[in-house]
Amino acid sequence: MVELGGVRGLGLRERKKQRTKATLIDAAVSLCLAQGYERTTVEQIAAAADVSPRTFSRYFATKDAVVLTLLEDLVAEVADELAGIPFSVPVLEALRSAHVNVLRAVSAGTVPGLSNERIVLMLRLITSTPALRVAATEFRPMTTVHALAERMGSDVADRRVWLVMSLWSSIIVSACGDLVVDGPGIELGSNLMVSRIDAMFDDFLKLTGELTR
Repeated sequence: MVELGGVRGLGLRERKKQRTKATLIDAAVSLCLAQGYERTTVEQIAAAADVSPRTFSRYFATKDAVVLTLLEDLVAEVADELAGIPFSVPVLEALRSAHVNVLRAVSAGTVPGLSNERIVLMLRLITSTPALRVAATEFRPMTTVHALAERMGSDVADRRVWLVMSLWSSIIVSACGDLVVDGPGIELGSNLMVSRIDAMFDDFLKLTGELTR
């Protein structure tokens, strides 16, 4: 079952809600991987989770939302990691370090609620589904936006903040947008993402230098 962070210490009602949410995510992932994203319906997900479509709608607005939830805990960890990186580190380098540090911690099994298995599921499902690839490309997590705005001494309405977010999103998608199977000598998962992100970031820096001479 997909793990959700922060379950311990919650009241009985909240724990039940967290379990229902996790069950819905599991059902969505299993169905989408088995029969394809486009063929999977909200009604099928609800039935597999043994809840009504109305209950589904209380947790997720759309089918996209239930799948993209796979990203949320990762994004939250990255935002926390970003906040701890000294402001003297350049913004894009800080974003790279935050992502790489979290993914390495996931690989080591030291991030509660996140596992390498969950990263694999996320990659297999999102990168193999055109509609989800588009949704992931357009994904702008506000936790990261706020952390980035603070680092840049600005606010979330600043277009420069959104420009940086768009640049970083492009780097991530270019690096990991085709990851569905194992890479050369590296199994699909956190470590392969780290390898791809580092390589793509180096390519980005070289290309930026060539384009701005």
